[in-house]
Order: sequence, then C-alpha cells, then structure tokens
Amino acid sequence: MSLTNTPRPVPAPSGRRWDPWPASIIAFFALAIGGFVTFIVFCHQHPTDLVAADYYEQEIRYQAELDQLRRTRQLATVDWVRYDPVAKAITIEIPPPGAGTRLRGDIHLYRPSSASLDRRFNLELDEQGRQSIDASALPPGLWRVNVRWSAGNQEYRVEQKLVIGATAS
Repeated sequence: MSLTNTPRPVPAPSGRRWDPWPASIIAFFALAIGGFVTFIVFCHQHPTDLVAADYYEQEIRYQAELDQLRRTRQLATVDWVRYDPVAKAITIEIPPPGAGTRLRGDIHLYRPSSASLDRRFNLELDEQGRQSIDASALPPGLWRVNVRWSAGNQEYRVEQKLVIGATAS
C-alpha cells in the first residue's frame, strides 16, 4: 500500500450541459420590472379625485364638525333638505334662530363621482327659513348636500344624500 498521493484521472466533459437558473432569474426580474411599469402606466391613466381638494385639512377639523352635527340634531326636527322632482328644485329649510340673531352660512352640493360637478351657494333664507336651488342643470344621480350655518356664536351643520332625477314615490 502506497501512501503517495497520485492524482486520479479527471473524466473529460462529454458536452456542455445547459443550466436553467441564470435564465430563470433574468426572466423573473424582467417580468417583475415589466409588471411594475405596466401598473404605473395604468395608474397614471386613471385619475383619482380626492373627496375634496383640502381633504387633509378637513380631517383635522373633524371634531368641530361632529359638534356641529350634534347641535343641529338638538334643534327642532324638520326635513332639512328635500328634492322636488316635479319642480326640479332642492329646498333647504332651517328653523328660525332666536330673535335678533342673523344666520350666515353656505350650501355645498357635492357629487361623489366627479369633483368637477360640485357647486357652492351662499345661504340666503327667505322669511320662512327656506331656500330653493334650481336643480334642472344638475346631472341625475347621487348628490350630497352639506349645509353649514352659524347663528350667534354657535355653528351648525346638516349632511344629507339626495338622488337628483328620481321621481317621487
């Protein structure tokens, strides 16, 4: 038995064998990058409107709005906002404030499906505490009516959904 280290003959390669791993890794990254690019192009082609342009500022004022809604519920119960499909008009009715108190406020017609259709009006009530807004030019569908007003040093708010173009049932 000889303890000498004799080299063993190495078998000669019979042919080059194809290894799929490098090609698989390259294909995976190419598909992933292609998917990301496709998703980014898709997102840029579909504009998204925020609920409002000043959405974040509105969130900060949320607690004050909750207080306004609570105060409004404590007032006499009335049908604050109504839509008359025959006259194609939106009627807002606010109970009269105390004697000598003047109401100041605004009306916001908000269209959830398209911010470009939103409308704002000043609150200008008649002697009975009503204001009528012509709705004939408004596209049919869901609208949210937000009415804000102040009487003295108290602020109030009403939010109501209306479906414009719907017939009375």
